[in-house]
Amino acid sequence: MTEHFLTGLLTSTALIVAIGAQNAYVLRQGLRRQHVLPLALFCSGSDALLIFAGIAGLGALIATQPLLLDIARYGGGAFLFWYGTHAARRALLGEQLTLADGETVSLKRALITCAAFTFLNPHVYLDTVVLLGMLGGQRGDGRWEFGAGAVLASFLWFLTLGYGARLLVPLFAKPVAWRVLDAGIALLMFGLSASLLLWPAT
Repeated sequence: MTEHFLTGLLTSTALIVAIGAQNAYVLRQGLRRQHVLPLALFCSGSDALLIFAGIAGLGALIATQPLLLDIARYGGGAFLFWYGTHAARRALLGEQLTLADGETVSLKRALITCAAFTFLNPHVYLDTVVLLGMLGGQRGDGRWEFGAGAVLASFLWFLTLGYGARLLVPLFAKPVAWRVLDAGIALLMFGLSASLLLWPAT
């Protein structure tokens, strides 16, 4: 394990292991044991694509084209607000969600939702393409080792998040726990939506 690889691994871990819309969705699906592997692979695969694209030079390009981030910002803010209202509705109505017979989301719908959380969030581009891409690009011949370490961190995190959620199954066998989770997700989505739409002022 080289210094470039380890630095990429640690830097990516620090950026990815944070409460965000994408992580919250993977956690919720992990608790339901629905499409865990496809979602984890989609999230980490998307990170890999964006990280390597950033290292290849896309990060420097995006840094000079703020209009691209503005488009993602407004679209992402609207989407996060919409998803937050649905989570708030679940929390307020107290739906009797159970692990055995609760709401089933098709794989196609789950992947589309996850894709929206991923590609409509400008923070994803800032973290992966711009920040990790530019940090990796500064390492010369070691940039691809840096990128490999960063990508491994993403795969390890999403697989751990999705499958590790099962350890919380006894707690979430109680409907009230789902209401608390959905209330937390709603607040998170509204907060992220506001932060995106008010970004220029912060």
